[in-house]
Amino acid sequence: MSPSLQDDSPLVLGTHTLHNRLIVGTGKYATYDLMRDCLEASGAEVITVAVRRERLIDREGRSILDFIDLSRYTILPNTAGCFTAEDAIRVARLGREILEGLENPGADWVKLEVLGDKKTLLPDPVATLEATEKLVAEGFQVLVYTTDDPITAMRLKNAGATSVMPAGSPIGSGQGILNPSNIRICMEYLKENDPNYPVICDAGVGTASDVAFAMELGCDGVLLNTAIASAQAPLTMAHALRHACLAGRLASKAGRIPRKLYATASSPEVGTVAPLPR
Repeated sequence: MSPSLQDDSPLVLGTHTLHNRLIVGTGKYATYDLMRDCLEASGAEVITVAVRRERLIDREGRSILDFIDLSRYTILPNTAGCFTAEDAIRVARLGREILEGLENPGADWVKLEVLGDKKTLLPDPVATLEATEKLVAEGFQVLVYTTDDPITAMRLKNAGATSVMPAGSPIGSGQGILNPSNIRICMEYLKENDPNYPVICDAGVGTASDVAFAMELGCDGVLLNTAIASAQAPLTMAHALRHACLAGRLASKAGRIPRKLYATASSPEVGTVAPLPR
């Protein structure tokens, strides 16, 4: 780890502690071998698996789990592909059951997605809130995908969400952080009485600069999948995003200089060489 981050506190998500703030997914990869190599290159400690969408066995009879080191990674099951609160709750329960059988520590949490439609893949705020309340009541630690609306974000936190995860832009779009002002307001509201409350940017990032920007805004982490899996060179991109997350975190802690309209000389104005006489 960089000496500059030796004193940095880890990211705490409920009962889970992360030292790498990049969380990556397992979908859309051309092969399981490529997925395995990209997961390693990303440095992630937590990886997401879509319980409903992921085929546990491919056409060649291989299981995705054969390519995931369960002793190394904590699995974060997600409810991708669910369009009702009822479906999301059922899938969350299924994910818990699977991971309990595998004795993976991810059995007690879930990345909650309740989508509104198939075209935008934006969350249904009403169904998302309903599912959050019910899953929290069942003992789940809920990491919830939402829009960048601050009011919805606060409702989800008040419902007991372990982490509220506003989208930078629509899932898989690669548009980056479209509304940084709203992300900042979300963080302000969510952390007002709890500075350590974790806010993770989830969805829409497409490249290293997007990840760095999310971290520079003050996000506690970034969750992504498509940015690596659909890159022209996924393995190279995985390395890039790992370093971007670290760079953004360092920059956030360092504090950028204020923007100014006019130039400010970098060199001192005292002790300068006298101009030649004319």
